[in-house]
Amino acid sequence: MFIFTQTHELQRFLHLQTAQNTIIGFVPTMGALHQGHISLIEQSRKLCSVTVCSIFVNPTQFNQRSDYEQYPRLPGHDAQMLEKAGCDVLFMPDSAEMYPDGLHATPYNFGALTHSLEGAFRPGHFDGVITIVKRLFDMVQPHHAFFGQKDVQQCMVVKHLIQHFKLPVHLHVVATVREPDGLAMSSRNLRLSADERKNAIMLYKALNHISEYIGQKPLPQLIAEATNLANTVLKTEYIAVLNADTFEPVVTDGTVHNAVVVGAAWCGNVRLIDNVVF
Repeated sequence: MFIFTQTHELQRFLHLQTAQNTIIGFVPTMGALHQGHISLIEQSRKLCSVTVCSIFVNPTQFNQRSDYEQYPRLPGHDAQMLEKAGCDVLFMPDSAEMYPDGLHATPYNFGALTHSLEGAFRPGHFDGVITIVKRLFDMVQPHHAFFGQKDVQQCMVVKHLIQHFKLPVHLHVVATVREPDGLAMSSRNLRLSADERKNAIMLYKALNHISEYIGQKPLPQLIAEATNLANTVLKTEYIAVLNADTFEPVVTDGTVHNAVVVGAAWCGNVRLIDNVVF
């Protein structure tokens, strides 16, 4: 596995690959890798000749300085996981490399997609996400990009980003990888205490409650029941039922097709997000 920290080194290597008509797959991450990330690497390896993974903890997408500072950083562990998984290239830039003109994100307005739910509870978050993903796409120039479904709103934002800038990148959204009890794998799970880890699964159970009874009870009632369920051990920020294609709220109480139930909640000082597609 090749490891680069400078953009010009990465691009020189990738230029040699594309000259041979190599298909490049790209997996952008913030590190502290787990099996969910590795599933993205595995999908890329199935479709692409060269798989590139980036690790960069992006400061402009964090709303709290403490969250940024406490975000797990395990570069040695990550490199070993990637090499074992067959990743070809690891790109590990620093902030100066990614933000040569200073730490600021470009404002973007993709309507409700960037201003609702995660966008509402984390103002400016998607400005940081779009800014860094666009820069990484420009640097790597991949043919395929792989993102995890756990961050479903982010996936929709990236899809819109690709369409907005007419980028020649095919987006793949890979199913969420879960722990045996159902908890969605997340780098932030490393910050959960033993008791918090037991409680964290309640968000997933709350979302599943909606998917199990949807069409049998009015949506407002189901959302209220799910929120109360989650709030027994968590502090819920939102639970919503959305159209999986448009990300607009589902308002009918009848049979729902192609929908996604999304939720965010605090477990101690750790913010959890999850979703269930049905």
